[in-house]
Amino acid sequence: MGTIRTQRDTWVEEGLTALAAGGPDAVRVEALAKRLGVTKGGFYGYFADREALLAAMLDAWERESVDEVIDRVEREGGDPPARAQRAGLLTFSDDRLLPIDLAIRDWARRDEAVAARLRRVDNRRMDLLREMISTFCSDADEIEARSTLAFCLAIGRHFLAADHGGRSRIEVLTHAADLVFDRPR
Repeated sequence: MGTIRTQRDTWVEEGLTALAAGGPDAVRVEALAKRLGVTKGGFYGYFADREALLAAMLDAWERESVDEVIDRVEREGGDPPARAQRAGLLTFSDDRLLPIDLAIRDWARRDEAVAARLRRVDNRRMDLLREMISTFCSDADEIEARSTLAFCLAIGRHFLAADHGGRSRIEVLTHAADLVFDRPR
């Protein structure tokens, strides 16, 4: 019986975990093989080199954080503001995708190719917001402003350390989303 090879997706997933924890410098073939409990030889059955793994990781991140999120949002339905908010929660929740997304944003500051990929992903996310917001707002400038505010709220809230004057963070975030999505309080 031959040796069971570690699946390609397992290498990609372990690479994304390493990226989220330590940035692109933490994505090293030997370290990944050690964490997976395999030799690094199996890696080369799937990838020509580390750069090929990094590209596969970015592909997986884009697919999961945009394509799969949009598919799920459309499948679960709801009114446009609820769908837009669900997309943000799925993408920027504190469990799986958020640490990867934040690591890629940091990586994009130093790598033009990653920055171009991030721009493409963010443009698709913004297109979804524009589409949702245009269902209750017809002014193009206001649609762009509300979409930008919604996107900045989704990302920026993870960096904000401020207190909210006796209000809980969730109260403030909920009220901010109500303002952006024009929901009555």
